[in-house]
Amino acid sequence: MNDISAPRRLAEVIEAASSVFRAQCYRLYEAPALGSLVTAGAPAVYGVVCRVSTEPLDPSRPVLARGESAQSEEQIYQDNPQIARLLTSRFEALIVGHQLETGISHHLPPLPPRVHSFVKECSPDEITDFSGGLDFIHLLVGAGPAASEEVVRACMSRLIEAHSDVPDFRVQIGKALAKELAGDVPQLTAILRGLAR
Repeated sequence: MNDISAPRRLAEVIEAASSVFRAQCYRLYEAPALGSLVTAGAPAVYGVVCRVSTEPLDPSRPVLARGESAQSEEQIYQDNPQIARLLTSRFEALIVGHQLETGISHHLPPLPPRVHSFVKECSPDEITDFSGGLDFIHLLVGAGPAASEEVVRACMSRLIEAHSDVPDFRVQIGKALAKELAGDVPQLTAILRGLAR
């Protein structure tokens, strides 16, 4: 019997490096949202989604516009059923931790996840477990351009939502971000302003 509360496998790792992995979704347009916490492999490697794309499976076959006479976007797909087999949705995740026998480490793993490792979006309980400590924010903020203000803000929003029963969790997030971004007040202000909405 399947556990309906278990996170659904949504992709496989197709490229991996020490600080980032790229995954291909099994279904078109079913990538996790920007800022989502995902796991790859076993033991789990945790990542924050920093880029999502839909692109041709074969880069030598560019996508062509097909809807000039279509009444809706859905009609384009109905009239051209091959499109779903020619496109794929992919995403990249910044590695922010990994599972140890003794618990979760908010450091880079010794090795990235293996190619073809299964990728799952974390459940609210998994997000809560992972973000019980906020040391991983150092890896996320320090990832450079890949961790844009929007990626950090989206990730923090998801953490706050998962910890809705912790009254001061938003304050904890603010303090952790202030510590990491003390030298970049405009970026810190932009992220905190986004979280206040």
